[in-house]
Amino acid sequence: MSRLKDTYNNEIVDAMMKKFGYKNVMQVPKLDKIVINMGVGEAKDNAKVLDAAVKDLETISGQKAVLTRAKKSVANFKIREGLAIGCKVTLRGEKMYEFLDRLVNLSLPRVRDFRGVNPNSFDGRGNYALGIKEQIIFPEIEYDKVDKVRGMDVIIVTTANTDEEARELLTLFNMPFKK
Repeated sequence: MSRLKDTYNNEIVDAMMKKFGYKNVMQVPKLDKIVINMGVGEAKDNAKVLDAAVKDLETISGQKAVLTRAKKSVANFKIREGLAIGCKVTLRGEKMYEFLDRLVNLSLPRVRDFRGVNPNSFDGRGNYALGIKEQIIFPEIEYDKVDKVRGMDVIIVTTANTDEEARELLTLFNMPFKK
């Protein structure tokens, strides 16, 4: 079992119960899933670009990536309905905690000029979205083998009802919010 999940079960639950005055342990918010999405716009011209993005995403997450397809045709972007234009991974359970641990403790500190993540990126229902500009901040990615620097979106879905509860939960997971 990962160190982060053990920490959640003990210290985080106690701290959340004290702060928000929950009567029952089951009321305490927890992480539901983490979705990592990589949109690859240039995939419409070159399918090899999408393959490289899928390989990078699978290396980062340790799980098979799923292709995302265009829902509508957009003439201005030269995109047809059903065209593969990205990839995503949904992490749950052990892999989710493992990824969050690596993101917070290894990858985010490697970002240039890093001063913390935006504390206002909550959606109003307790979910947090984080944009990463380059995949090379992850230690699994070998810098020499990268064909192009790509960004990705990381969405952390929690069972929290409010942004305040979710912010506290992520703070207890050591998420480095800007002051």
